[in-house]
Amino acid sequence: MSWLSTLFMLRTPQPARAADAAALCAAAIVAGGLVLPCTAAAGTAITASPPASTTASTPAVPAAGIAATPSGDAFASNLRLLAAVRREDAAAIAQALHEGASIDFRNRLGETPLLALLKKNRPDLAVTLLASGADVNLAAINGVTPLMAAAYHGDTAIVRALLDKGAAIAAIDRTGKNAMTYAAGEGHTDIVRLLIAHGVDPNAVYRNHLTALMWAAGYGHTETVRALIAAGAHSDAADDRGKTAADIARDGGYTETVAALATSGRAH
Repeated sequence: MSWLSTLFMLRTPQPARAADAAALCAAAIVAGGLVLPCTAAAGTAITASPPASTTASTPAVPAAGIAATPSGDAFASNLRLLAAVRREDAAAIAQALHEGASIDFRNRLGETPLLALLKKNRPDLAVTLLASGADVNLAAINGVTPLMAAAYHGDTAIVRALLDKGAAIAAIDRTGKNAMTYAAGEGHTDIVRLLIAHGVDPNAVYRNHLTALMWAAGYGHTETVRALIAAGAHSDAADDRGKTAADIARDGGYTETVAALATSGRAH
């Protein structure tokens, strides 16, 4: 019978598995791209009630290169995968994938395991998912992508790995930011250089007419400012308030950054 006409009742064979499912009730269930409300019976089961207007979802597919066991419910494996990601448990993640969990199964925020681990700043676990075929461009509901999360935390190696896998450099989240603005705003100079090397325009203009140079200057990241200027960033550009990068740095009291902008020969 289709899950469109009945409730899921996923019973787990071990108490630990049941606890995982119950814990995930707070994270809800994603199936067929839709977030489904869920409730968990005391330690034994988890149920999901799909909206009447949804269409049947495609069964979960195991990660590339990981053999799934023939027994066990793939949907329950997906729940165990999300629970393992929340615990940052490498062994449990590998086990859930071995049992047939979809490597790109999403939580209630639309986050794949790859994105969730990168938001937790766990590139050591994320690289395993990358090697197993995780989609590097699946964004959460808020538009944040794995590349943005990695750029924010500043791990150059994982950013490079994502770019090598085809991560989209131009993706924008709901706040109007992208990997470049996250890296610049956090002062991750090596990642800023890496993104420029992969085609990001150092003079690209984002929401409120802000540039990467303004993001770096606004937080006093002088070395990042210098790297952007060396790449051709224009320090005389103004935001929607009419402020240049130097103005923004000056407002923040970042005198060294102001001086770096002044010596660029372009600051007002």
